This record gives sequence, structure tokens and C-alpha cells, in this order.
Amino acid sequence: MEEIKKEDCKATFTIQIQFQQHSTWQGTISWTEGEKTQRFRSELEMIKLMMEAVSSNQGEDGQEFNCWS
Repeated sequence: MEEIKKEDCKATFTIQIQFQQHSTWQGTISWTEGEKTQRFRSELEMIKLMMEAVSSNQGEDGQEFNCWS
């Protein structure tokens, strides 16, 4: 198992919740260090965007989600 250094996992986000429908959030997330903003359609998608920013790995589960690129 690969050890992840603590300093490699830091990221700052600004999250704006614009709507709450079907028991989930929709809004925008801004990644401060990457100077990028992306819309998300659910909390799961928001968390995946955050994980992608921190680890620079894209989802491998075959589901279609927004990404930072």
C-alpha cells in the first residue's frame, strides 16, 4: 500500500449550494489551488470532484461525473 504524505493531500474549496432537490444538493465548487470552478449535481459528485483534486485520480467506476478538466 502506497503511503500518502500529508502535505500532498491539502486542498481548499469554496462550495455554494444553490438548490436542494430530491434529498441532495446542487451547486458549484471552486478549487482554490487549481483556480477552477465546476458545477455538481449531487453530494457524491461534489465529493468525487474533491477527491480528484486531492489525489489527481479520475473515477474508475464507469459512472459519468463532472471533472476539473
